[in-house]
Amino acid sequence: MPLNAMPLRRTAIVIVLVPLAVLSMVSGLILMVAIASDQITVRSPLPLLIAAALVYAATLVFLSWNSITNARDLAAMGSLDPLTRLPNRRSLQEDIEYFSRGNAEVAVALIDLDSFKQVNDHYGHAVGDQLIQALATMLREACGEEARAYRLGGDEFAAIMTGQAAGTILEGMSRALLERLAEPVSIGDRLIAMGASIGLARSTAQVRLGSSEMLRRADVAMYMSKRGGKMRCTWFSENFDRRRERMRAIEDEIREGITRGEFTVAYQPLVDAEGGAIVAVEALLRWERPDQRLIGPNIFIPIAEDSGLVNPLGLFAMRQAMTDAKAWGITLSVNISAAQLRNPEFPIRLGEIIEETGFAPDMLELEVTETCLVLDPVVAERTLDVIRSFGVRIVLDDFGTGYASIGFLRRFRFEKLKLDRSLVILAGEDDGSRAMMLSSIAMARALNMSVTAEGVETSQQAEMVRQAGCDQIQGWLYFKAVPAAEVDRLINHQRVAAAAASAVVTHLPTPAIKNAKH
Repeated sequence: MPLNAMPLRRTAIVIVLVPLAVLSMVSGLILMVAIASDQITVRSPLPLLIAAALVYAATLVFLSWNSITNARDLAAMGSLDPLTRLPNRRSLQEDIEYFSRGNAEVAVALIDLDSFKQVNDHYGHAVGDQLIQALATMLREACGEEARAYRLGGDEFAAIMTGQAAGTILEGMSRALLERLAEPVSIGDRLIAMGASIGLARSTAQVRLGSSEMLRRADVAMYMSKRGGKMRCTWFSENFDRRRERMRAIEDEIREGITRGEFTVAYQPLVDAEGGAIVAVEALLRWERPDQRLIGPNIFIPIAEDSGLVNPLGLFAMRQAMTDAKAWGITLSVNISAAQLRNPEFPIRLGEIIEETGFAPDMLELEVTETCLVLDPVVAERTLDVIRSFGVRIVLDDFGTGYASIGFLRRFRFEKLKLDRSLVILAGEDDGSRAMMLSSIAMARALNMSVTAEGVETSQQAEMVRQAGCDQIQGWLYFKAVPAAEVDRLINHQRVAAAAASAVVTHLPTPAIKNAKH
């Protein structure tokens, strides 16, 4: 509503002054008419006073009634979400404080939709609003008469319940909501997949919490649900606070480490499955801390992704790897994260680095995981198309850990498939997993993709994937990740060995041809 259309707020002063002003105007008009007319004679002022009093009383009653109506409307506007007509954040905080006055348990669930921004970007805000309304209806139905639903804004909802075993019952309601969201939501003629992450917190008579602290705890628990894979409920734990503090400390240390040049790139060679020659390397980021404390990429990479620091880290790794690998004459593979794919600047910066380093783009492979693509498939597909236009190849990493379908593989047109270490291990242990690996390789062949088996640690595994038809093998059986200088040595040794073998073949005597005697 525009500001000039806002209703006049009725205060006690306005209620008194407006009737007096109306009374003064009416009385003045009567006196003016009486004075101006020779035919009107005021015999007694009493009727005039009575009329004025009646006008004043009527005006007072009308304005009072109108003020009460407006006050109720304003109160409703301040406590309800206009889109869903659910109570808002202010109402939730007031209700938590109200229920906390007694001795009963109070439980709150914070619900955050997963990837809702992508729905708005892909379908538009009108469809996004309809989806919000649909979820509000689901939440109302899940809460029933026992709990109360709220919309806090954007894609955030909440539910509150009080009473005996409130937390247990509210958790059951939350899980019921997630079960409903496991099926696509019908919006018009569309079916939209939408998940949610839920955080739960409780306040008891023994440990009574204020509304701000309860919502903070529920928010922390919700964040842990997202980190744990989404579409789940998580109860707040004191350990979460300690973990978040540690993560914030690591984030600060990563930022300082980038400035101080503490990050380096190591390379794990990939070998040809038949001949055993090094044909590619995968670039892996390492953190060489001055205090010698080991923090692996499995810890600092997720923190860098959450904080946005993965963008400068990724560009550093890309530039350093292309600079190192330019002289090796083999394929270079570099991992990219979901945050990088969502960054519209990433393809531009990639093109700049290729041009700066002079690295051949057809020798570069970018490895992405299925998770990177399903978070925002439209944006990911658009970004990968731009990257392919440079001549760069795209590899699907960790295949066998997700739910990639043939349609998924066709849509993104990968040039290579990397079988995850877990699939390789299981294939060596049971026939079902081996059949799955063989069918995966056959599917890749049908889609013109080469196949790499990663995580190979035993000669039995190597022979198995070789016979299954893998083109390349990666794993500790052959090489661990090594510095660039060691790759230089390995490549030079390989070239010398190849040259020596070629020289031997060249100098072999030509076998004499025996003529048959006649």
